[in-house]
This record gives sequence, structure tokens and C-alpha cells, in this order.
Amino acid sequence: MAIGLSTYTFFWRFSETAERPLTLIDMVQKTHELGLSVFQICDYAPIQAMSDAELVQVRDVAESSGVQLELGTRGIQKSHLLNYLDLASKLGATFLRTMLHIPDHKPSVFEAIGLLNEVIPVCADRGITIGLETYEQVSTDDLIRVMEGIGSPFLGVCLDPANSVARLELPTDVINRTAPFVVNMHIKDFTFTRQAGWVGFILIGCPLGEGLLDYDRMIEVVQPGAKVNQIVEHWLPWQRDSQETCQLEEQWTQRNVDFLRSKHG
Repeated sequence: MAIGLSTYTFFWRFSETAERPLTLIDMVQKTHELGLSVFQICDYAPIQAMSDAELVQVRDVAESSGVQLELGTRGIQKSHLLNYLDLASKLGATFLRTMLHIPDHKPSVFEAIGLLNEVIPVCADRGITIGLETYEQVSTDDLIRVMEGIGSPFLGVCLDPANSVARLELPTDVINRTAPFVVNMHIKDFTFTRQAGWVGFILIGCPLGEGLLDYDRMIEVVQPGAKVNQIVEHWLPWQRDSQETCQLEEQWTQRNVDFLRSKHG
């Protein structure tokens, strides 16, 4: 299992709030500097406006740095997925993460199976696997029904048990039920903190090993030895200012990478 970073690892450092927002190439290079071999460009809107020459430049930098690129988007409309499969091919990416529902398109299980069946042959031709992420807008039951309805090695689950908490699904249940289908993992820890005055809770991120994520259980059940990349993400809240937030984001990244390395020798 390779360890990698995501654009979500750099959420604040590439945002407009940063003094000097990181570019995509900056993020690839920082992934390499940490000695990691995977970088997932996930929900990164500017990718759609990049020219072929710019995409090739990102691919060349990644290849020269020994970093495998992955891509991520949302939605399963046929035209959208075909566009992202083209982007993935240009980047040399062999994994595309997406989500079943977006605000203006929420297909049923039956509709989702039909839409995905139209693009799976393209995935097979290009050697690109699609991973549907676990998250609060779609039940784990429905996600598994889609997996079973298609039954292709080019479709699987991108496991992120933290997301499903908002649906009142227990992370351990999500892990156990999706394990046979997992092709990618988003690794972030999380915890509940009390609101001011003890009125309600906030579900918030924290460094790995300090929260509610049962990482050991997740790794135990997700087919040990399988080629499933572990992509570090954060739910890091805004601090007092951009400098402090970006510094803490960088610290969390190093701590989380160290945590994963300690688990895998």
C-alpha cells in the first residue's frame, strides 16, 4: 500500500487565503520532498481549464519525481466522466475518484448502474479504475448495490469512513461492509468537540491516531497486500490567520505521514 497526498492535504496552502497559493506543480514537488509516491488531484476545479501543454507539464514533473498521479471529481454523468477520463489519460493517471450524487444530479441505484455501465468499457480500454467514495449523501447499502450491479474490476470503493458519520453510519460498519470493494483510501482522523456552552457538537479533523478513526481495523480488513493507495487528507479548521493555518496544515501532513510510516515499517 503506497502512501500519498491529496489536494485536500494542501487545502489552505493552495487557497486564495494563502500569501502565495501553491500551484499544482508545487504540490507534486512537495509530495516528492516528503518521499511519497502518489498525489491525488481531487476536486481541483482549475484542472478543467488547463491546456494539454499544461497537463503534460504536470505529468512530466510527476514522472521525473517518481510520483504517480491520481484524479478526483464528483458526479457520474456520462459526458462528465468521459471528460475526466480524458484528463486522467493525459496526466497518466490510472485512478479516478468520484461521487454518485452532486447537487443537481442524484441518480437512483438503477440509474447509476446504467450510467456507469456506459463508461466502464472506456475505463477498461484505458486501464483506469473508478472509485466511488463513501460519504453522507449516499448510503453504504446503495453504494454496495451499485458495485454488485456492475461487477467490474474497473469500479470500486474509495473508502473514507469519516464522511459517513454525518449519515449516522458507524465508521467500523462502513469499513467492514465496503472492504471487499475498496480500491483507494482517504486517510483522515476525526473527532467530536463540544460547541461553546456545550450546545451541540462539531465533527472536526485531528492528527492521525488522536481521534476516532480505527486505522488498524481499516488496514486489517481491506485485503492486506492489495494495491490500494492510502491518500492523506485533512479536516483542518481555520486558525487565527493564514500563516498559522498553513503552518499547522504542514505540521499535520508531516505527523500523519510519520504515523502511516510507523504502521508500515
